[in-house]
Amino acid sequence: MKRILSLIAICILFTSEIQAQQTNVDLKALDTYYEKMVKDWDVPSATIGIVKDGKLIFTGNYGTMEVGTNQKPNEHTLYAIASNSKAFTSAMIGMLVQEGKLNWNDKVVKYLPYFEVYDTWVSNNVTIRDILSHRVGLGTFSGDNIWYKSNLPAEDIIKRIKHVPQAYDFRAGYGYSNLMFITAGEIIEKVTGKSWAENVQERILNPLGMTRTIASVYDLEKKGNYATPHARKDDKNYPIPWAKWDNVAATGGLISSVSDISKWMIFNLNNGIHEKDTLLSKRTRNMVWTPHNNHYIDHTTKNDFNQHFNAYGLGWGLSDYHGRLKVGHTGGYDGMITAVTLIPDENLGVVVLTNGPKSPIMAATYYALDKFLGVENGKDWSTDYLTNTNRNAKNDTRISDRVNSRVLSTKPSVQPKDFVGNYYADIYGKISIVEKNNELKLQFSHSPLLSATLTHWHYDVWKINWDHPHAWFSFGTIKINTDNNLKVTGFNFDVPNDDFFFEEIKPKKIKSN
Repeated sequence: MKRILSLIAICILFTSEIQAQQTNVDLKALDTYYEKMVKDWDVPSATIGIVKDGKLIFTGNYGTMEVGTNQKPNEHTLYAIASNSKAFTSAMIGMLVQEGKLNWNDKVVKYLPYFEVYDTWVSNNVTIRDILSHRVGLGTFSGDNIWYKSNLPAEDIIKRIKHVPQAYDFRAGYGYSNLMFITAGEIIEKVTGKSWAENVQERILNPLGMTRTIASVYDLEKKGNYATPHARKDDKNYPIPWAKWDNVAATGGLISSVSDISKWMIFNLNNGIHEKDTLLSKRTRNMVWTPHNNHYIDHTTKNDFNQHFNAYGLGWGLSDYHGRLKVGHTGGYDGMITAVTLIPDENLGVVVLTNGPKSPIMAATYYALDKFLGVENGKDWSTDYLTNTNRNAKNDTRISDRVNSRVLSTKPSVQPKDFVGNYYADIYGKISIVEKNNELKLQFSHSPLLSATLTHWHYDVWKINWDHPHAWFSFGTIKINTDNNLKVTGFNFDVPNDDFFFEEIKPKKIKSN
């Protein structure tokens, strides 16, 4: 056995040396850099893969799949890839266009008559290309509280979009909208009669041999070898449960590995052709990689990427990187952050999968790109990004400002019995405040994992003590609102974070009979 293992080790070393010679990149140095990077960032684990000229030439596996254990990940370890799933959605829309079952410029209401946004005319004119390029007029992440940790079916989520506030004029700006990709998933189901998950399995995963990629957390145990998500508190990582995104899979539901994503990257770098099977036509490839929504670039100042354009296609981000087209996306799931990046001109791709909220995904990506493209800029991406990340965290005083502003020894103007009851918010639905075991409980009708216990903070403000851990937010309060006669009319949320805007939910008290 020892002799066999020695021979295997020699073969692996020999193969790595050949690959390094072919790419003129020191893969051992790359591995050493990443090992240090993961420790410096204190991310529980990272799995990194690099494809070049149609082959997976590098895999690096670092850290532990769950803090407190010695479970090291490998290229088959599963991570949630979240919004990297969007490119799968746009690819499947392209396949349906190829089959003549829909058109890129079809109106959404043609397939989903109940689809509505902030304006009737806009609702009737939003096209499939609009929803896939974030140009409908909704703000970035706006309305995500409708679906986050919700058990609502996708159709019911979509029916609430009409209550999401307008952020800019139709097709006159960029607002990253998960809700629009949920909508795209429903169009796929409407046209095919099969779920998004069934379509992605039949149209992409099976043909590409992505045998470990799944679209449901309920399949994790069956597959095995999966990383644990982590949240972070007091500069320490702690494990949290997997969150169910099955009902919103079209916007971020895939769970995959470096080995499987490498097949997806190779397929895309080969312009939608797998072996001899053309799954994406030339027109489809060009459509999803064509800028549909452009971002501002400062052409008067040099930047780190020698970048001249930055845009969003259909399910892909697009820019230039030192004279080459760069195509990619990132993904943020509860306690996991990932990135997929392609340089088509060089037949090069990088995937970074991590299981912590403080993650070096782009530092790892840019370091690899610079090495393979021969960019000599003296940048230490990991150190620079970590410095900026720590500085931004230190300068984020939203929570500490609220804590420091607390006024002690105050009393509420209304008694708890007066605001116990049911409330309703158009954008969300029913939210209740109930008294249970001498405690006040906050209950969300279709998001039970958002339940919380309320404790008095000051005046008519009550602190939200979440019953379950959440990766992207922690501290929060509600303020009880009253009329001039101190009759409770509703309450306002204040949950400072960058991802889920509770303040959009404005519950009004439902009058009891």
